Amino acid sequence: MPTELATLIEEQRTTVQDLERENSLAGWQANITGRPEDEAKAAELQAQLMRCYSDSARYAKLKELKAEDYDLARQQKLLVNRFTSNQMAPEVIDEIAKRDAEMDSLFNNFRGKLRGEAVSDNHLRDILKDSDDSALRKEAWETSKQIGAVSAPKILELVEIRNREAKRLGFPDYYQMRIQLQELEVDTLFALLDDVAKQTKPLFTAYKQNLDEQLAKRFGGRAEDMRPWHYADPFFQSPPNTEKVDIDVYFEGKGLEDITNRFFDSLGLDIKAIMANSDLYEKPGKCQHAFCTHIGRDTGDIRVLCNLRPNAQWMKTLLHEFGHAAYDMELDPELPFFLKGAAHTMTTESIAELMGRFSDNGVWLAKWAGVRPEDAGQIEKAAHAMHRAYMLIFTQWVLVMSSFERAMYADPSQDLNTLWWDLVEKFQQVRRPDNRHAPDWAAKIHLATVPGYYHNYLLGEMTAAQILHTLRTRVVSSEEELVTSPKVGAWLTENIFRHGSRYSWNDLLTRATGEPLNAKYFVEDLA
Repeated sequence: MPTELATLIEEQRTTVQDLERENSLAGWQANITGRPEDEAKAAELQAQLMRCYSDSARYAKLKELKAEDYDLARQQKLLVNRFTSNQMAPEVIDEIAKRDAEMDSLFNNFRGKLRGEAVSDNHLRDILKDSDDSALRKEAWETSKQIGAVSAPKILELVEIRNREAKRLGFPDYYQMRIQLQELEVDTLFALLDDVAKQTKPLFTAYKQNLDEQLAKRFGGRAEDMRPWHYADPFFQSPPNTEKVDIDVYFEGKGLEDITNRFFDSLGLDIKAIMANSDLYEKPGKCQHAFCTHIGRDTGDIRVLCNLRPNAQWMKTLLHEFGHAAYDMELDPELPFFLKGAAHTMTTESIAELMGRFSDNGVWLAKWAGVRPEDAGQIEKAAHAMHRAYMLIFTQWVLVMSSFERAMYADPSQDLNTLWWDLVEKFQQVRRPDNRHAPDWAAKIHLATVPGYYHNYLLGEMTAAQILHTLRTRVVSSEEELVTSPKVGAWLTENIFRHGSRYSWNDLLTRATGEPLNAKYFVEDLA
């Protein structure tokens, strides 16, 4: 006979299974269309799902029952964490879901105005990537921040509600609750981030000084005169191409979907059905970013949203999102319902980032992007330099985001505009614009829609470096095998994907690589 805990977990499964699927589908539709009626439906279903985890009697029972086996204990822990975050009154749940949907709608539909014309994020990035006109670049950068003035008060209202509910549950603030319920501790997390920051700062400082000297020659002036709009990304979270090699040209006129299909197929991961079920190109009202979603964790209906253009950045993004997709695709179908998901956000991010970084690999570029043999050496060198630059820049960017969010939830009444630029100058070493006091921080969608998340990208990169080291030393014998062999897909499936969330993130990584998460391989790659 099922135990009392097993019966309780089964009751929760029947409560949420269909609703999870409907909620995911509604969220997908809202992100595709941007229509108010689709967004309203998504908000209502999200609220219904949250209410399924707010039952205080079931929550109390879950916490007190004793698990008789490992899988039950693991499901119990994950469910207790989920219930904890949703111990709110129904009207509060409805309000949060409504506000979350409004933020999604704002970022999906907002188009900044550049010289009187509404423009997409892709258009602004193209200017920052290609234009030599400093005045136009500054206008484009400022346009990318226009949404901040609209979103900032809305974000702060959400912060107030989230903090209020977290404190009612006994947490210092919402950010600390969010981290703890991800099976992390804030002090441990920031000790790890601080260690990475300390080890990479000299490398980044040297890179940044050289970059500013190159940009000064390009735009005129001195290195110390460079400002945020002189970099190739609105937030300086990715590098400009200073290698004088146009990698974008290798993707012009090519189907990024076809390249991705063939690459994953060579690894023994058939993602063609997911590709066919995805939405990959720009359209009015559509979310301008990229994500992968599973329409119900037990359906096999996995989809990717992108806004593709034939360039290297979108090639990397497509590979990244299909890394997430492959993970979900290869989950063991026999796993208990509540273990059918990645071990942790950072774990699925690690696979996404591993796949994305292959587009910087010279052997991958030769095999899958058609780089000519006579160009292979130059492209390999440029791709490696670009990857190193990206990781040095991105590390500092994550430190800005994580430090800002932690401080914002700790004291949302402080001068956040000044705090933002203090952190940008400290970590990214980018000088703030003169006489500017605007909520530039609020132009970053993650602060609005996925709180307490951004650190997972850097932890994911560290995990990816550790997994990549294991693949190179234990699984394949050459770089060509790394990007063409089904042994890679088989190892990832057997050691990472199939286990779902049966093991905690660090337990899973230790089982797979022989050691818990550490910064060693990540820093070695950069050095």
